[in-house]
Amino acid sequence: MSDFSGSIAASAAGMVAQAARLRHVSENISNADTPGYRRKTVPFETGGGEAGLVQVGRVKLDQSELETIHDPAHPLADASGNYRGSNVQLMIEIADAREAQRSYEANLKMFDQTRQMSSALLDLLRN
Repeated sequence: MSDFSGSIAASAAGMVAQAARLRHVSENISNADTPGYRRKTVPFETGGGEAGLVQVGRVKLDQSELETIHDPAHPLADASGNYRGSNVQLMIEIADAREAQRSYEANLKMFDQTRQMSSALLDLLRN
């Protein structure tokens, strides 16, 4: 049964990590038009308690250049009429969101398959 519990732990850790990634992607999308906002990225790490389990690392801010926007009427515009936008690119965020969703679904499927196999094993052992 320890193989089953290890498999369930691995898939659960994967779902937690992908949920955190999706949460930060949604923050990036919602702040795409916020001046001065820097895109957040979530690195995955292995290790910690059990070997091979994925976990979320510290959130990092993307240090790429902020977009310069020319709008003299904007309250944050400088003397030349420019202000700093965000460095969020919606196409990248949408692709990351889809990848996180698909990875979450794959982990959920693995969790469900393991649960079904362990249930079938218990049924065989009872008979």
